[in-house]
Amino acid sequence: MTSTNDTALDPSRLEKFAGRVGEQVQGVAHGRGVRVGIVCGRFNGAITARLLEGTLDALEEKGVDRSDVSISWVPGAFEIPLVALAYADGDRPFDVVITLGAVIRGDTTHYEIVSGECARGVQDVQLSTRVPVIFGVLTTNTLDQALERSRPDASNKGREAALAALEMVSVLRRGTSA
Repeated sequence: MTSTNDTALDPSRLEKFAGRVGEQVQGVAHGRGVRVGIVCGRFNGAITARLLEGTLDALEEKGVDRSDVSISWVPGAFEIPLVALAYADGDRPFDVVITLGAVIRGDTTHYEIVSGECARGVQDVQLSTRVPVIFGVLTTNTLDQALERSRPDASNKGREAALAALEMVSVLRRGTSA
Protein backbone atom coordinates (compact mmCIF):
# COMPACT_ATOMS: atom_id res chain seq x y z
CA MET A 1 0.00 0.00 0.00
CA THR A 2 1.67 3.15 -1.20
CA SER A 3 0.89 6.11 -3.36
CA THR A 4 3.86 5.65 -5.69
CA ASN A 5 6.66 3.18 -6.30
CA ASP A 6 9.06 5.86 -5.07
CA THR A 7 7.57 5.71 -1.58
CA ALA A 8 7.21 1.93 -1.27
CA LEU A 9 9.19 0.22 1.48
CA ASP A 10 11.94 -1.99 0.09
CA PRO A 11 11.64 -5.44 1.78
CA SER A 12 15.43 -5.69 2.06
CA ARG A 13 15.36 -2.71 4.43
CA LEU A 14 13.13 -4.72 6.78
CA GLU A 15 15.70 -7.49 6.85
CA LYS A 16 18.42 -5.00 7.76
CA PHE A 17 16.30 -3.50 10.52
CA ALA A 18 15.53 -6.96 11.93
CA GLY A 19 19.24 -7.59 12.35
CA ARG A 20 19.58 -4.46 14.50
CA VAL A 21 16.79 -5.07 17.05
CA GLY A 22 15.68 -7.75 19.48
CA GLU A 23 12.20 -8.07 18.00
CA GLN A 24 10.51 -6.94 14.83
CA VAL A 25 6.79 -7.67 14.48
CA GLN A 26 5.20 -7.84 11.05
CA GLY A 27 1.68 -8.86 10.29
CA VAL A 28 0.37 -11.14 7.60
CA ALA A 29 -2.96 -10.90 5.86
CA HIS A 30 -4.59 -14.20 6.83
CA GLY A 31 -8.27 -14.21 7.62
CA ARG A 32 -9.17 -17.54 9.16
CA GLY A 33 -10.89 -16.92 12.49
CA VAL A 34 -10.96 -13.13 12.13
CA ARG A 35 -14.27 -11.37 12.88
CA VAL A 36 -14.70 -8.28 10.72
CA GLY A 37 -17.21 -5.47 11.15
CA ILE A 38 -17.67 -3.20 8.13
CA VAL A 39 -19.35 0.20 8.38
CA CYS A 40 -20.46 1.70 5.05
CA GLY A 41 -21.71 5.20 4.34
CA ARG A 42 -24.70 5.40 1.96
CA PHE A 43 -23.96 8.98 0.87
CA ASN A 44 -22.03 8.64 -2.40
CA GLY A 45 -23.12 5.02 -2.08
CA ALA A 46 -22.18 3.99 -5.60
CA ILE A 47 -18.55 4.66 -4.66
CA THR A 48 -18.95 2.94 -1.29
CA ALA A 49 -20.41 -0.13 -3.03
CA ARG A 50 -17.34 -0.32 -5.27
CA LEU A 51 -15.10 -0.11 -2.19
CA LEU A 52 -17.16 -2.82 -0.49
CA GLU A 53 -16.74 -5.13 -3.50
CA GLY A 54 -12.96 -4.75 -3.20
CA THR A 55 -13.10 -5.32 0.55
CA LEU A 56 -15.21 -8.47 0.30
CA ASP A 57 -13.08 -9.85 -2.54
CA ALA A 58 -9.92 -9.46 -0.46
CA LEU A 59 -11.48 -10.92 2.68
CA GLU A 60 -12.68 -13.97 0.73
CA GLU A 61 -9.26 -14.43 -0.89
CA LYS A 62 -7.57 -14.34 2.51
CA GLY A 63 -9.88 -16.94 4.05
CA VAL A 64 -12.29 -14.88 6.14
CA ASP A 65 -15.47 -16.90 6.59
CA ARG A 66 -18.57 -15.02 5.47
CA SER A 67 -20.23 -15.81 8.80
CA ASP A 68 -17.48 -13.77 10.49
CA VAL A 69 -18.36 -10.61 8.54
CA SER A 70 -21.03 -8.09 9.47
CA ILE A 71 -21.92 -5.02 7.40
CA SER A 72 -23.82 -1.98 8.66
CA TRP A 73 -24.99 0.85 6.43
CA VAL A 74 -25.20 4.36 7.88
CA PRO A 75 -26.41 7.60 6.27
CA GLY A 76 -22.96 9.03 5.60
CA ALA A 77 -19.34 9.36 6.69
CA PHE A 78 -20.16 11.51 9.72
CA GLU A 79 -22.14 8.63 11.25
CA ILE A 80 -19.47 5.96 10.66
CA PRO A 81 -17.53 6.32 13.96
CA LEU A 82 -20.53 5.56 16.19
CA VAL A 83 -21.25 2.21 14.54
CA ALA A 84 -17.51 1.48 14.42
CA LEU A 85 -17.51 1.95 18.20
CA ALA A 86 -20.47 -0.43 18.56
CA TYR A 87 -18.59 -3.09 16.57
CA ALA A 88 -15.36 -2.58 18.52
CA ASP A 89 -16.88 -2.30 21.98
CA GLY A 90 -19.96 -4.53 21.91
CA ASP A 91 -20.76 -7.61 23.97
CA ARG A 92 -18.80 -9.69 21.48
CA PRO A 93 -16.33 -7.23 19.93
CA PHE A 94 -15.05 -7.74 16.42
CA ASP A 95 -11.33 -8.28 15.85
CA VAL A 96 -11.20 -5.41 13.41
CA VAL A 97 -13.50 -2.79 11.93
CA ILE A 98 -13.26 -1.46 8.38
CA THR A 99 -14.88 1.87 7.55
CA LEU A 100 -15.89 2.63 3.97
CA GLY A 101 -17.34 5.74 2.43
CA ALA A 102 -16.69 8.65 0.11
CA VAL A 103 -16.51 12.34 0.88
CA ILE A 104 -16.07 14.38 -2.29
CA ARG A 105 -15.14 18.06 -2.09
CA GLY A 106 -17.89 20.50 -3.01
CA ASP A 107 -18.30 24.24 -2.96
CA THR A 108 -18.68 24.64 0.82
CA THR A 109 -16.70 23.78 3.95
CA HIS A 110 -18.92 20.74 4.53
CA TYR A 111 -16.18 18.52 3.04
CA GLU A 112 -13.56 19.59 5.60
CA ILE A 113 -15.92 19.17 8.52
CA VAL A 114 -17.27 15.76 7.54
CA SER A 115 -13.96 14.23 6.43
CA GLY A 116 -12.04 15.58 9.42
CA GLU A 117 -14.59 14.55 12.02
CA CYS A 118 -15.01 11.11 10.47
CA ALA A 119 -11.25 10.53 10.55
CA ARG A 120 -10.97 11.83 14.11
CA GLY A 121 -13.88 9.67 15.23
CA VAL A 122 -12.43 6.55 13.66
CA GLN A 123 -9.07 7.21 15.31
CA ASP A 124 -10.74 7.83 18.67
CA VAL A 125 -12.54 4.48 18.44
CA GLN A 126 -9.42 2.46 17.82
CA LEU A 127 -7.40 4.26 20.47
CA SER A 128 -10.11 3.92 23.12
CA THR A 129 -10.96 0.27 22.40
CA ARG A 130 -7.58 -1.06 21.21
CA VAL A 131 -9.42 -2.66 18.29
CA PRO A 132 -7.99 -1.68 14.90
CA VAL A 133 -10.37 0.49 12.89
CA ILE A 134 -9.25 0.90 9.30
CA PHE A 135 -9.99 4.20 7.58
CA GLY A 136 -11.25 3.22 4.13
CA VAL A 137 -13.20 6.43 3.63
CA LEU A 138 -12.16 8.21 0.46
CA THR A 139 -11.63 11.95 0.80
CA THR A 140 -11.20 13.23 -2.74
CA ASN A 141 -11.35 16.51 -4.58
CA THR A 142 -13.31 15.13 -7.53
CA LEU A 143 -15.67 12.35 -8.51
CA ASP A 144 -13.07 11.12 -11.01
CA GLN A 145 -10.57 10.65 -8.16
CA ALA A 146 -13.14 8.65 -6.18
CA LEU A 147 -13.91 6.48 -9.20
CA GLU A 148 -10.19 5.91 -9.82
CA ARG A 149 -9.61 4.79 -6.22
CA SER A 150 -12.58 2.40 -6.28
CA ARG A 151 -11.78 0.60 -9.54
CA PRO A 152 -12.38 -3.18 -9.55
CA ASP A 153 -8.69 -4.07 -9.47
CA ALA A 154 -5.73 -4.31 -7.09
CA SER A 155 -5.70 -0.51 -6.62
CA ASN A 156 -9.18 -0.52 -5.02
CA LYS A 157 -8.88 1.25 -1.66
CA GLY A 158 -11.50 -1.07 -0.15
CA ARG A 159 -9.26 -4.00 -1.02
CA GLU A 160 -6.30 -2.22 0.55
CA ALA A 161 -8.36 -1.53 3.68
CA ALA A 162 -9.21 -5.23 4.02
CA LEU A 163 -5.58 -6.27 3.69
CA ALA A 164 -4.50 -3.62 6.20
CA ALA A 165 -7.22 -4.84 8.57
CA LEU A 166 -6.00 -8.43 8.50
CA GLU A 167 -2.39 -7.33 8.88
CA MET A 168 -3.25 -5.23 11.94
CA VAL A 169 -5.06 -8.15 13.59
CA SER A 170 -2.01 -10.29 12.93
CA VAL A 171 0.40 -7.72 14.39
CA LEU A 172 -1.67 -7.34 17.53
CA ARG A 173 -2.07 -11.12 17.95
CA ARG A 174 1.64 -11.73 17.47
CA GLY A 175 2.58 -10.23 20.76
CA THR A 176 2.74 -6.52 20.95
CA SER A 177 2.97 -6.24 24.70
CA ALA A 178 2.25 -2.51 24.83
